[in-house]
Amino acid sequence: MGIVTDAGRKAFKDLTDPETFYKKAVQLYHQWKLSRPAGEPEGKDPAADPASAKAATVTFELAEEQAWREIQEYLRGMPPYDFQDLVADLLRAMGYHVAWVSPPGKDGGIDILAWGDPLGTRLPRIKVQVKRVQQKVNVEGLRSFMALLGEDDVGIFVTTGEFTKDAEDEARTQEKRKVTLIDLVRLFELWVKHYGNLSDTARSRLPLQPLYFLAPMA
Repeated sequence: MGIVTDAGRKAFKDLTDPETFYKKAVQLYHQWKLSRPAGEPEGKDPAADPASAKAATVTFELAEEQAWREIQEYLRGMPPYDFQDLVADLLRAMGYHVAWVSPPGKDGGIDILAWGDPLGTRLPRIKVQVKRVQQKVNVEGLRSFMALLGEDDVGIFVTTGEFTKDAEDEARTQEKRKVTLIDLVRLFELWVKHYGNLSDTARSRLPLQPLYFLAPMA
């Protein structure tokens, strides 16, 4: 069983940024390494110790969890129309041609219109509804959106929350009205996957900085 020192508790409380936490940990590790007794074998490393490897894994997981919490809070706290623009930017990065993004005001249930080609001559037409909410989208909310889809339309429902199981089942079993559900986790995964295709303006909406760790061996 590991023991967290008072200094460790203070560091975890003070260093809330994962990158800063990691850099400080690396700095302290090198300081510790330089202070080792001269007689200690050079090849010995704390990472070779299962307990140390486990501690490194826990540290990585804590940093990862902290980063994810910050991303969730950031996206859920975005102004609704900024979040709508973020989704439109993602569609462009994925190769779709965004023809229209709803301005502030009533939108009739459709927030974004997109096509697979620049002129909008190739079906299907893509209709997108964007919901910046924390609660789960239920099947009634999904059906209201699907009612706006024509036979030649494909729907995409994006939310910062999740979908109920009934809503997921409804989307999966549809034959005439095709709809794709994108919750917060999938939205972030797509943002990361297509990050290299985003414009500088788009990246500024959700700027990311990769941080690499040496993964402890099992």
